[in-house]
Amino acid sequence: MLAKQIEASGPISVAEFMRAANQAYYAKGDPLGVQGDFITAPEISQMFGELVGLWLTDFWIRAGRPEGCAYVELGPGRGTLAVDALRSMRQFGFEPDILFVETSEHLRMLQAQAVPKARFAESIDELPYDKPLLVVANEFFDALPVRQLVSTHAGWRERVIVRDRGAKFMATPGPHAMDEMVPAEFRNAPSPTIYETCPAASSMMYELAGRISSQGGGMLIADYGYTMPGIGNTLQAVKGHKSADPFENPGNHDLTAHVNFVELANLARMRHLRVSGPTEQGGWLKALGIEARSAALIASQPQMADEIAAAQDRLLEPAGMGSLFKVLGVSHPDWPEPEGFEINQSLG
Repeated sequence: MLAKQIEASGPISVAEFMRAANQAYYAKGDPLGVQGDFITAPEISQMFGELVGLWLTDFWIRAGRPEGCAYVELGPGRGTLAVDALRSMRQFGFEPDILFVETSEHLRMLQAQAVPKARFAESIDELPYDKPLLVVANEFFDALPVRQLVSTHAGWRERVIVRDRGAKFMATPGPHAMDEMVPAEFRNAPSPTIYETCPAASSMMYELAGRISSQGGGMLIADYGYTMPGIGNTLQAVKGHKSADPFENPGNHDLTAHVNFVELANLARMRHLRVSGPTEQGGWLKALGIEARSAALIASQPQMADEIAAAQDRLLEPAGMGSLFKVLGVSHPDWPEPEGFEINQSLG
């Protein structure tokens, strides 16, 4: 499809390439787990989802236990995070409506089996307008298509995808000047510096922040990304838990890019929401008590001690997900400040 499109209409943007490739990839089946291409924090250990559920429950209790809340998860994978989070929430009498924003039919089937009470939405436009929203986005924003601008000797250009003589996809500078799209502090960067933006993430964040501003609630974002404005190419592909060429065999591996937490936080502020973080995932999980939860699990399942400890280390340690992954909280100003975002942990 992409080859025919380029042949018929000319080069396409990196964002268009990434959107089409990921749409085809996620339509094929389940990419998660040891047998898949990558593994996420909820699949590593039940502790991650349980602590997300406790974080949401604490947030709800201190808000006065408002009725009619909706638990909204963006791109819920197999539904693993929701299963663990909702189990923790039920222990304290918190049973919100459950809404999954998911476009993959195959993943919807898995999610419906895991969480039978869940309702589905194709996009955030289908979310209810009459109740507080508690939104969870774990490794969601990184899969949204990024636009790449590249510096050349003739100025900044958008990076586009073409087919070379060997019929391979490759990225090259496009013909149109894009200097005005690049922040002033980066415009003199040497060739071939790359600057990335993610219009899809910005649009979605602005809309969700607007909903929370008018309806109440909050949002938790966990993903890998950066906390200061920067430059560089972060587009990457993963196949079988190993790095792959992003432009080879589109639709057969997962394409992601680092999330711009600065942009997401600023968009929330534009909607007059409270911003907590971003902070490193390891510090956030420690603040929520993952070490105590790990000890309790080991005490109840001593035969699993090594596995539980290894999972904790993977979630917490800098060599694992602890530093690369960040957590950002946004909340309605009339709701309480969420836990886990101590000042000394905040980044940026």
